[in-house]
Amino acid sequence: MSREDARSYLALGDSYTIGEGVEGGERWTSQLVMRLRALDVSVAFPRTVATTGWTCEELEQAMDSARPPLEPGYDMVSLLIGVNDQYRQYDPAAYPGRFARLLERAIALADGHADRVLVLSIPDWGVTPFAAALEPPRDPAQIATELDQYNASAAGLAAEHGAHFVDCSDLSRAMCADPANLAADALHPGAPVYTAWADRALPATLKIVGANPAAP
Repeated sequence: MSREDARSYLALGDSYTIGEGVEGGERWTSQLVMRLRALDVSVAFPRTVATTGWTCEELEQAMDSARPPLEPGYDMVSLLIGVNDQYRQYDPAAYPGRFARLLERAIALADGHADRVLVLSIPDWGVTPFAAALEPPRDPAQIATELDQYNASAAGLAAEHGAHFVDCSDLSRAMCADPANLAADALHPGAPVYTAWADRALPATLKIVGANPAAP
């Protein structure tokens, strides 16, 4: 992949990356690019490989079949995946292996530079009105515990490989119980939540792109 003047960006994930229920410009990935551009860091809007409902395995399959094919050379790759593994009640002990494969592929797509990879934590959907209305009910404490396990695994693997991990779990727990902060389905984050995620991810992203906005 040839380098353009604007840094290239690949966003991998599920509904939280595609921005289910929000406009394209309100996705956290788009808002992050706009923050970088406001700091005179030229970054292209991402190529996004993400669909609502994807598990780790489904994302991996989509990466295999992507057209045009995914090739190394991205200046930045973000990865946020796993909520649907937990939602479908897969064994949490299987997540680290699934996530590790995706993280290693993300690093390969960043030309083997783990420090160009940004991993975000899975938000806690158990606090949402959607979760409260589920039949049969799901225990929000169990959801929280399992997602904490998932995120601890992702954080540990990111650290082991040298990728950046950004924990936004506290933001989802603080904001996603309020329907005003959610999309119309009362489950997926709305623009205010994605704004908070972009703000939280910005410092790590500036390290990825090698920018120092405080420099003269």
